Amino acid sequence: MQPRLNFYQAAPEIIAAVRTLNQAVETCGLEKSLLHLIKLRASQINGCSYCVDMHSREALEDGDRLQRVLLVSAWKESPLFSERERAALAWTEKLTKLSETGMVEDEDYEAAREHFSEEELVKLSVAIGMINVWNRLCVPFQAIHPVRALAAA
Repeated sequence: MQPRLNFYQAAPEIIAAVRTLNQAVETCGLEKSLLHLIKLRASQINGCSYCVDMHSREALEDGDRLQRVLLVSAWKESPLFSERERAALAWTEKLTKLSETGMVEDEDYEAAREHFSEEELVKLSVAIGMINVWNRLCVPFQAIHPVRALAAA
């Protein structure tokens, strides 16, 4: 597979705006570890190998455990995630799959509100939207994740 185009070069002004919003998300006050989890989960749902690779590595570099990173795709069946993380992952799935469901039910909203203030929920929703933007750039334009050589055994 080859990249179809470099979206940074093709439309630098709009990508600069995307990067500005991304920086706002990164510094919004939500836990870095939580942001890694939602980015990873949305990227898994969207089939974005570039972002799955990036956010898996970033989570590990920032101190998350390999087992947790590997189990993000099966978070519902794993006891390794806090209630707040579980609420964020559920909200991530609801917003990322919005086109499939057409709405977010009241009970989904109330479940998220048990763990996030109104302000945090807005920030979380923007963060989810942000990773979905990156996924929608990387997937159709076939961004290729770095391939690392395996260490000798």
